[in-house]
Amino acid sequence: MPLHKAVKELEDSILDKEKYKQFLNEWLRYSWRWAREEKYRLVFKVQASLLHAIREFLDSQGFVEVLPPIIGPVTDPGIRGAKQVTIDFYGMEYKVMSSAILYKQYMAAALGKIYFISPNIRLEPLDSIYTGRHLVEFFQVDLEVYNATYHDVMKIAEELFCYAVKYIKDVHEKELEKILNRTLSEFKPPFPRYTYREAHEILCKELGCEFKYGTEIPWECEKVLSTNHETPIFITDYPRGARGFYDREDPNRPGILLDFDMLYPEGFGEAISGAEREYEPIKVVARMKESGEDPNKYRWYLEMLKELYPLRTAGFGIGVERFTRYVCGLRAVWEARPYPKVAGIGPAP
Repeated sequence: MPLHKAVKELEDSILDKEKYKQFLNEWLRYSWRWAREEKYRLVFKVQASLLHAIREFLDSQGFVEVLPPIIGPVTDPGIRGAKQVTIDFYGMEYKVMSSAILYKQYMAAALGKIYFISPNIRLEPLDSIYTGRHLVEFFQVDLEVYNATYHDVMKIAEELFCYAVKYIKDVHEKELEKILNRTLSEFKPPFPRYTYREAHEILCKELGCEFKYGTEIPWECEKVLSTNHETPIFITDYPRGARGFYDREDPNRPGILLDFDMLYPEGFGEAISGAEREYEPIKVVARMKESGEDPNKYRWYLEMLKELYPLRTAGFGIGVERFTRYVCGLRAVWEARPYPKVAGIGPAP
């Protein structure tokens, strides 16, 4: 199956990387100009509808929206090569949230089912400007469920996705076709599922996208797998070491994590990432050390796990701009944000 036209358009435009960077530099500097164009007025209306649909679905399922943290002593270290932003907080080192994942667990213990709509900051590598999938500043819907398995939240993920896409079709179908030449398909759960091992074999042996077993699937390979499917798909059971210390290792399958990613179809790549959370304090400390993290920096988190033991939760995050990109069929996530910021390009609004 060929690449979706928006993804193909992006790839064609970056054959000359220097020219592409000049274009993007100019485009980002003058966001107040293009934001008023008919295309982007629709994109931002669709994004608002998408957030409405997400809230409507989660609220109907008994979730409680909670205000997210913005800064804290630590933030999510599992951010695939990006760097964290550090600030001086009255003489103490604090982090700007790259993800609110560590805070979701005790709020799920308090309220059962919770979600944040969180702003996140990640200093992505310079070459991320060519992926079409990375922003330095973005929003994420982050949810967590108490006493849930990763299979439970995968079911929520696919139902949420289907609900939101149908809502956008119902409200914006004619505009999407007329202005963006975008026709959305409707999907029904369950989506196809592959284990990490199966995905690795398919990519390396059948699709010619090779990478080392046990590492994160590179974004290029996610795109290849996404391109070869007409529905969203799940990849489950990543190897230990491929993900952060908070993804729970299966007690019955040492070395395998109880986690998943969901990929969009049409070459748009990763949509959702989630897992059951590791809640055994001794195991969490060992995993922190294994990944090069200093447990002393996570003192409050470890104290929380001990006091609330056993804190069994599972959850996932879905990027708002990536979801907007998919439903609108955009070239890149920087078209799905009114004032986009990408790695190394500035100053911009």
